[in-house]
Amino acid sequence: MHDQRVLVTGGAGFIGSNIANELATDNDVIALDDCYLGTPEHLSPAVEFVEASVLESDLPTDVDVVFHLAALSSYAMHEEAVCRGVRVNVEGFTNVVEQARADGCETVIYASTSSIYGSRTEPSPEELSPTANTGYEASKLARERYGEYFSTHYGMQVAGMRFFSVYQGYGGAEDHKGEYANIVAQFANDIAHGRSPKLYGDGTQSRDFTHVDDIIRGLKLAADARIDGVYNLGTGEQYEFNTVVDLLNDELGTDVEPTYVENPIPDDVYVHDTVADPSKMEAETGWVPEIDLRDGIERVCAQYTDDF
Repeated sequence: MHDQRVLVTGGAGFIGSNIANELATDNDVIALDDCYLGTPEHLSPAVEFVEASVLESDLPTDVDVVFHLAALSSYAMHEEAVCRGVRVNVEGFTNVVEQARADGCETVIYASTSSIYGSRTEPSPEELSPTANTGYEASKLARERYGEYFSTHYGMQVAGMRFFSVYQGYGGAEDHKGEYANIVAQFANDIAHGRSPKLYGDGTQSRDFTHVDDIIRGLKLAADARIDGVYNLGTGEQYEFNTVVDLLNDELGTDVEPTYVENPIPDDVYVHDTVADPSKMEAETGWVPEIDLRDGIERVCAQYTDDF
């Protein structure tokens, strides 16, 4: 992307600030955030920051491309406030896209989630029937249906990115997320400070851990290619939480044992395992993940190993 005017909603958040900063070197970028989860401290001076909610009118949507990343982004947030989750994740999405459409923008890239596949140990292709066992998943499925509507009815290019367990570490832009940060970041911070990381159950649950740098490349390629529909952004590899702890100990030169605790999330809604089939994204944009978990953990731990 070059010489484009770009709006990033959730632009002061984890993924949002990363894509905003990356694009600002060659584009005119606006980062919009209500600062509920994000912080503008992560943004480059080259990014124009606007503090506003995605539910407001008169948003700065006179742009070439919208990256809609604003969301209440966890199971817990939705269970605490179901109606707020619907307003932010569904109404906020349609509000932004409708304003962008009215302003002449034809390309929207937005955040969906891999959680809608449920628990799977086999790679999940996009054509699988999705599920909505939680309010969070229901809100992301609603986004996908409204994305389909804007595409079919108005001819827009509206692409939903089903993210798989995105991480960067507290040395990146995850520090402000705290308990909502990816477990790689949380476990690394615990182990580096001699604390036992808490694992739900027996630690055999697994995720397709995808480094944020790979996610950012995928988002840029999606915009360049003007793709439409839903796409997986994941590595196609999965690792158990126990393995993550082992890899972190190896990288940090520590020997911290995890603590196993009862899972507070009911078994019938907890996603135990995820792994992507990224072949559709590769076929349509050429995107392939470049950072495997071992390399990613080295990056996450750099802030701690540099101090040792």
